Amino acid sequence: MVDPRTFPDSWRRWPVTVRDLPLALLIALASAVPALQDRGTQLGDLPGRPFDALAVVAIALECLPLAIRRRWPAIALALVSLGFTIDQLRAYHTVAGAALAVALLSAGAYLEQGRRTTMVVGSAAYVALAVALDRQGSTEGVSGFVTFYLVLALAWGAGAWLRQSRAAEAERRHSVAATARAAERSRIAGELHDVVTHHVTAMVVQAEAARYLTAAPDRLDTTLTAITDTGRRAIADLRILLDLLNPDHNADPRTPAVGELHALVEQTRQAGQPVEFTEEGSPAETTGGAEVAAYRVVQEALTNALKYAHGSRTAVHVRHGEREITVEISTEGSDASAASPGGSGRGLAGLHERVTVLGGEFSAELREGDGFVVRARIPTGSAS
Repeated sequence: MVDPRTFPDSWRRWPVTVRDLPLALLIALASAVPALQDRGTQLGDLPGRPFDALAVVAIALECLPLAIRRRWPAIALALVSLGFTIDQLRAYHTVAGAALAVALLSAGAYLEQGRRTTMVVGSAAYVALAVALDRQGSTEGVSGFVTFYLVLALAWGAGAWLRQSRAAEAERRHSVAATARAAERSRIAGELHDVVTHHVTAMVVQAEAARYLTAAPDRLDTTLTAITDTGRRAIADLRILLDLLNPDHNADPRTPAVGELHALVEQTRQAGQPVEFTEEGSPAETTGGAEVAAYRVVQEALTNALKYAHGSRTAVHVRHGEREITVEISTEGSDASAASPGGSGRGLAGLHERVTVLGGEFSAELREGDGFVVRARIPTGSAS
């Protein structure tokens, strides 16, 4: 048994000609009802004529083409107009005459090419019909014919307005989709920067230090092990990001949290950076993206410390409040001679945007004297 709730979705999957056919049949059946005969459009005001075989042809021409009014609007309009012309010249005055307004509305809405030609040809055909009706003794007069023409033009104009509205909506959706794609690309680029820069910087610093440890096999082995571990972590994080780019990916991505800061600090220490880590309070149960943002702030600050102040004392302080997480990372001194990869500023700019979006504050500035400090205040959204 078909679920009535699924009918609208099933109906939309049918061909457009099938979906438009019921209206055509409805108007045709209404035209065959005896009580409605001679009740249709009476352009020209000629005396009515009983139905005959030609009346059936006129009704068929007026109604049945409505089934293709969206797929082939120009053809549908031409056939309906022909049936309407026969209807009025023979003075059948059938209800099927209403199909002309429907065909004009559909042509205005769905006709893509030859719109101006269609309007010119249609207007000329209407003038010819008006002249023919006048010669048959019509009492409509010029004002009557002009009024009816304006009604037909209104139907076309309504279709044209629908067409423009549909195009504007499509453009809006395209713009929203493009914005969403750009934001997603920016987010993934930021994640790649955070992951790759931190791990690779640590590996470069550790590899540089290994050059001078050939005379100390135990320390050399420890350093090489740290490089291997860092490389494995980088590969694992990159696989997570690549999974996100997979269109078949359905699993929730693993996101770093403040609770993982101990591992991050320890990894930085293994790279030769003395880090003092203090933490106040405990993370709230629900923090939204605040934990991820706090982790990324510490990660980027430690990466910069490894790059530009390798071996200098770095202090990391994280405080969990009732409504926010505050982070401060300060590094003393600056070793400009240390060999390290260059920076582009993308990381700090990305962090500023990430924290600002969450309603927080972010700053990165030089300290008085030597060194630099990074601060962030990130709302958690938790109620007090």
